[in-house]
Amino acid sequence: MFGRAAFTGAPASGGGSGRLKASETASNCPIVEKRRWWQDGHGRLRSQMKLLFSEHSPDYATYSFPYAVWAVPERDETPADIFNAGFLPSGHSLERFYLGRQIRVALERFELSSENRRILRKGAGLNVDLVPRAKFVYTPERRQFFKSYADATFGADVMTLDRLDSLFDSPVCSHLLVFSDTQTGAEAGVAVLYLEGPALAYYYYAFYDRGHPVRSLGMFMMTSAAELFAGRGCRHLYLGTCYSDSALYKTQFAGAEFFNGFHWSQNLAELKYLVQRGQKPVRGHVLETEEYRAAFFPGGLAEMAAASAFRVDREKAKSTGQTPESREH
Repeated sequence: MFGRAAFTGAPASGGGSGRLKASETASNCPIVEKRRWWQDGHGRLRSQMKLLFSEHSPDYATYSFPYAVWAVPERDETPADIFNAGFLPSGHSLERFYLGRQIRVALERFELSSENRRILRKGAGLNVDLVPRAKFVYTPERRQFFKSYADATFGADVMTLDRLDSLFDSPVCSHLLVFSDTQTGAEAGVAVLYLEGPALAYYYYAFYDRGHPVRSLGMFMMTSAAELFAGRGCRHLYLGTCYSDSALYKTQFAGAEFFNGFHWSQNLAELKYLVQRGQKPVRGHVLETEEYRAAFFPGGLAEMAAASAFRVDREKAKSTGQTPESREH
């Protein structure tokens, strides 16, 4: 296929009614509205981006020739456009993104469940402050705290000090959620965020005191973020990838959905199927699996194609000369 890829998706609307009374040190998220969006003939929003397909190991036995898919934003696009198309940042600079199975919460459908409320009650003695990166002091003490957490959680030096420093000095770190004791002021945890107006909040990294008296502190931090940004009218809270059972906790919020490779799905049974499938040896790719198609797309290829958010904009390709015919001569 030649030309640019166009992403199509249903328009999202803001909403939600947050109950968290956070002690905020910042105004509402900065609004960035300049995007290359337009309405297609079906009333769906469309966006353009450059796609690169990076070849992976082929499997001739199953005639599978996989590619990792990268997205590079066009000049008038913002990261929110690329997130909405199913991509996540490949690094801290927000210049290149990768397609992956990720989780987000549609915050217009979010409301606290009884389990969410139980988690929030556990952290009743903690303040939550939303701090712009420019006002967050990256002290040696904080640096060491973050490094110790990273070593204990991810493995020794999986996150090096250089990588940690670059995280806190990069475009993907626009704000921090700082959790501290209401009585002593001692910090219990910090979450690294990328915020873009009403479009998205990306919950990127969380660092917290693993021995803190508040049990499930990490879950408290994430639940607090969901409630806070729902109350601010943010459309989506992005929570990262989900490829294992241990990541399914990200789906415990009302409004949770995942990107299945060609559209955002609210079917969490489909997600659990894909997670389980990935934990055992498999041959071939999932869309050719009869079991998967029968369970989630009984309409077959036509149903999957109709659900897909991607298409090649051939008119754009013709206008730039990037057609198969032009490549042959």
